[in-house]
Amino acid sequence: MLRLLQDQRVRFLAVGATNTLVGYLIFSAFTLWVFADVYLGYLLSLALSYVVGISLAFVLYRRFVFVVHGHVLRDFARFVSVYLVAIGINAAALPLLVEIVQVPPLLAQLIILVVTTLLSFFGHKKFSFRRNGSE
Repeated sequence: MLRLLQDQRVRFLAVGATNTLVGYLIFSAFTLWVFADVYLGYLLSLALSYVVGISLAFVLYRRFVFVVHGHVLRDFARFVSVYLVAIGINAAALPLLVEIVQVPPLLAQLIILVVTTLLSFFGHKKFSFRRNGSE
């Protein structure tokens, strides 16, 4: 088990799963209870869940997955930029799946999460938390 946890990809998936679950629960709660009667309320839910998700993910990825030190503000700016790409994809795909393909919002969000999770791993590894040999 310890050997498995030494694999960065496994740690990424574990932290990502935790973060995704928290974000999805927040998205679901807002979609079902707060913005249930609001036209395109699921997009408001998406924005709020991303704010919480980005904050939580930054701390967890930085500390447990990529284990980097220093450059907090630079890392956070890069981290957010990777998430902006992900939320852009999400914001475009979610209404497409919900309004045109008629997929329920909660299922549509699950489908999109698979794509954005893969994109995020490579974005964070190669950009957000990338270090030169001297850092």
